[in-house]
Amino acid sequence: MLKMNNLSKVYRTHLVETHALREFSIEVTEGEFVAVTGPSGSGKTTFLNIAGLLEEHTKGSYQLDGIELTGLSDRKRSQIRNEKLGFIFQGFNLIPDLNLFDNVDVPLRYRGFSAKDRKQRIESALEQVGLSSRIKHFPSELSGGQQQRVAIARALAGEPRLLLADEPTGNLDSTMARGVMELLEAINQRGTTIIMVTHDPELAARTRRNVHVIDGQVNDLRTIFTEPQQSIETTHA
Repeated sequence: MLKMNNLSKVYRTHLVETHALREFSIEVTEGEFVAVTGPSGSGKTTFLNIAGLLEEHTKGSYQLDGIELTGLSDRKRSQIRNEKLGFIFQGFNLIPDLNLFDNVDVPLRYRGFSAKDRKQRIESALEQVGLSSRIKHFPSELSGGQQQRVAIARALAGEPRLLLADEPTGNLDSTMARGVMELLEAINQRGTTIIMVTHDPELAARTRRNVHVIDGQVNDLRTIFTEPQQSIETTHA
């Protein structure tokens, strides 16, 4: 599904050259739930931004569903991003003056869906996150955990192949964080591939694979098995 090979990202100014990613290689297969962990400044968010086609890499190869994305036009990148990707951010990014229905509706309008199709998608997405009864509420009337569920519904309404989550529980208390994590696990079990950046080791341990990033490089890959008993396999890259 997603494959990066020897990918690098360099930020340059007239005085400083910063290597955010160095020879970064990773492969995520369809249906996986992968946690990306590592210290602050290690390159996790840069990786997620490149994976989400929000910024371009400097060198290397990035393929999504077998399509090489290196060098594509902005128009083509936007098309792939809208059709295949969904995003969940730490800060929710909800529009305060819009109710839940309209918040979920905004990205669907950009994609040109009919009013009937949008309504079906919005109602289905809000039902999946347990908020169908609050469809006319505004973000200020919801708890932090509920607002993050709206953000997840907004991503789900577009039926993405790959869901990218950047610290989705970072602004939540432990109880709300567990609820959001359980929702992400349920979404993954229905077939959506998820890549989640997190600082929380407990949440990372609940995913099937943990990709640890240090200094812009993949430090290790740990696959976690829950049956018949937990074991950890480490491969250095």
